[in-house]
Amino acid sequence: MRKQFKDTVTELAAKDERVVVILGDISHFLFNAFQEKYPSRFYNMGICENTLISVTAGLSAQGFHPFVHTITPFITERSLEQIKLDLCYNEFGANIVSTGATFDYAWDGATHHCYSDLAILRLLPGMEVIQPGSKKELDALIRSQYANGKPTYFRLSDHGHNIDVPVEFGKGVVLKDSGAPVTVMTAGPILGNVLEACNDLPVNLVYFHTLKPIDKELIARFRHTKILVVHDAFGLHEAISEVPDLSIRCHGLPDQFCVWYGTVHDIRKMVRLDPAAIREAVRARSQI
Repeated sequence: MRKQFKDTVTELAAKDERVVVILGDISHFLFNAFQEKYPSRFYNMGICENTLISVTAGLSAQGFHPFVHTITPFITERSLEQIKLDLCYNEFGANIVSTGATFDYAWDGATHHCYSDLAILRLLPGMEVIQPGSKKELDALIRSQYANGKPTYFRLSDHGHNIDVPVEFGKGVVLKDSGAPVTVMTAGPILGNVLEACNDLPVNLVYFHTLKPIDKELIARFRHTKILVVHDAFGLHEAISEVPDLSIRCHGLPDQFCVWYGTVHDIRKMVRLDPAAIREAVRARSQI
């Protein structure tokens, strides 16, 4: 998704002189062409994530549409106070774009893992939280939201799905409605595993790329069913649970640190988020 991020922002910058990019020494080679074209709108500030957010807020205060970008836990968990006070409290519009979702950097250990970002950022007043699952979703959502005057979080992954779904900010997507008594709800790149797991099972399937605002009207349509949330981070289950009177369970991350090394696919298998384990959880919820 990072290449799509670069392509989309570069296209926007050609038409909008207020687009600026702030990097934390990540993806700077990717943005070489952007820097050459727009040197006065490119800042690689190094490994100083809290300052990245504060500078982003300052640029927003001067009328720019900033995109600030680095590795997920550093730009979200480490910089939460700056996002809260410098951006959200002041109601400054900005685009926080991370890379390395959940266990994308599985081989780098707990410092580079991140699974609480969606949950904590959706608690901040005025914040928009987006988890695109594909390049198409990312492109469409950046274009629709980048200049809306609100702080918006885009969670990028290097392991997106390849499923073509409709994209509209704040709207969930019904991928399967068979009138079944069980509905599986998911978000982001893990959709690939979920779709494989549920392919021939008699369940409804609902997908989200926007976690805040969550599509409560769509969720309520399936209130009469048993809901199983399948997600590889915290935040989606909590957002869906805001709709009252749901029968809801979650198949997600265990309450333990990931202490294994390998690929993201290895880790998903270890935490039971591979297609086989998801299928088992769906069958248990369905009792089939």
